[in-house]
Amino acid sequence: MSRPLDTLLRDARVWRAGRRTGGPKGIASGYPQFDRHLATEGWPAAALTEILVERPGVGELKLLMPALSALSQPRNDGEHRWLMWIAPPHIPYAPALSEAGVDLNRVMIVHANDRMDVLWAAEQSLRSGNCAAVLAWVPRAQDKALRRLQLAAAQGDSFGVVFRPVRGAAQSSPAALRLMLTHDQQQRTLHILKNRGGRPATLNADFLAP
Repeated sequence: MSRPLDTLLRDARVWRAGRRTGGPKGIASGYPQFDRHLATEGWPAAALTEILVERPGVGELKLLMPALSALSQPRNDGEHRWLMWIAPPHIPYAPALSEAGVDLNRVMIVHANDRMDVLWAAEQSLRSGNCAAVLAWVPRAQDKALRRLQLAAAQGDSFGVVFRPVRGAAQSSPAALRLMLTHDQQQRTLHILKNRGGRPATLNADFLAP
């Protein structure tokens, strides 16, 4: 005879910590060892991801490249959307993007020096509905500004990524996913600081080595 608690736990409306639900899947990162740690089994779609780096070029773009390649292709409905790069520290190297499978015809770069201009361009791009992904390099941003980007990503069904220095880890963030990528002489390490619906984790990120 089934006990009342057993009956309750079988109810689909009951959520149990540590059990993944059948919610919407994320955007495959191209790295299964990374995806299996994420609550959405990939980059959270229509949401903001924050990546904290010690310095540009430690592997953060390689981490994103398979997803950007997929997002640069037409959707199932035939719609072709943009990959927007806002205030990157260096001009993206076109041959490397092309080799990774990114459609260069769908890449647009916005040059902005003022922090407020960067945030404004990112919010407008995310909210427009015309961008599959928006990448923005923001040295400093208050919680309110990041929250606006999170809401804009949801409204525009866009994959939003904000790059910030590691000192930002001390600040709370409304981002659905928050990562920190570090690199010393021994190895690269990927810290999952916040994983909405999942757990924090620390991964060896040598799969991002050149």
